[in-house]
Amino acid sequence: MSPKYKILICDDQKIIHDTLGAYLESEDYSYISAFDGEKAVELITKENPDLVILDLMMPKKNGIDVCREVRMVSNVPIIMLTAKGEEIDRILGLELGADDYIIKPFSPREVIARIKAVLRRIHEEPKNEIQTLRYDRLEMNLANYEVIIDGVFVPFTPKEVEVLYLLAKSPGRVFTREQILESVWGYDYYGDTRLIDTQIKRIRQKLPQDNCSFSIKSIYGVGYKFEVKK
Repeated sequence: MSPKYKILICDDQKIIHDTLGAYLESEDYSYISAFDGEKAVELITKENPDLVILDLMMPKKNGIDVCREVRMVSNVPIIMLTAKGEEIDRILGLELGADDYIIKPFSPREVIARIKAVLRRIHEEPKNEIQTLRYDRLEMNLANYEVIIDGVFVPFTPKEVEVLYLLAKSPGRVFTREQILESVWGYDYYGDTRLIDTQIKRIRQKLPQDNCSFSIKSIYGVGYKFEVKK
C-alpha cells in the first residue's frame, strides 16, 4: 500500500528532518528532504510533492526566494517555518503565497496537525455544497481549486481559493477576520488576523480591476465582504 501523501521537508537542520519524518511516517506519509534552497526548488519541480515544509533561513537560497520561485510554476501548499523575531519576513512569505507558517521551536504534533488540515481541505470534497460559482467574468471550482477569469486560468494558492470561495458563496455577507480564519484554517491562529489582510490583498491583485460587477469590499474595523453590483 502506497503512502497517502508525499511531503517535502526543506530545512538545514538534520534533526528537523529526522523528527518530522518519524511523525510523518507514523501517519503513513512519505517524505523527501532538501537541506538548502536550491535543492528545494529542484525537488519541488522533479518530485511534485503534495505539500512543502519550508524553513525561512536556508543556505544557497532562502525560503522567501524559494517561495517566490515556486509560486511562478506551482500552487503546491507551503507551510513556512520561521524563528521568533522574523515577523517581517514571515509576512513577506505569506504575501508571496505561503499558505501557513509555524514558529520555531514547535511541537511536531502541531506541524502534523497543520499538514493534515491543509491536505484535508484540498483533497476532501465539501459535502452537500455547491462547488462551482460564477459571477460575471469569474468562475471558481472548489473541487479542483481552479479560478477562471475572462476564460483564462489564473493561478491561486489553495488558501486564496478557499478565502475567495468563502466570501463569494455568500455575497453581501460581512465576514470578520476571525470568522475567515476559523472557516478556512480551522484552528486557533493565535490572533494573527493580519494573515487575512495579506490573503485579501493577493486575491484582489488577481481579480479584474475594471468594468467588473463584483469586488471584495473592506468593512472598516470588521472584515470583508464579496459585493455584487445589481
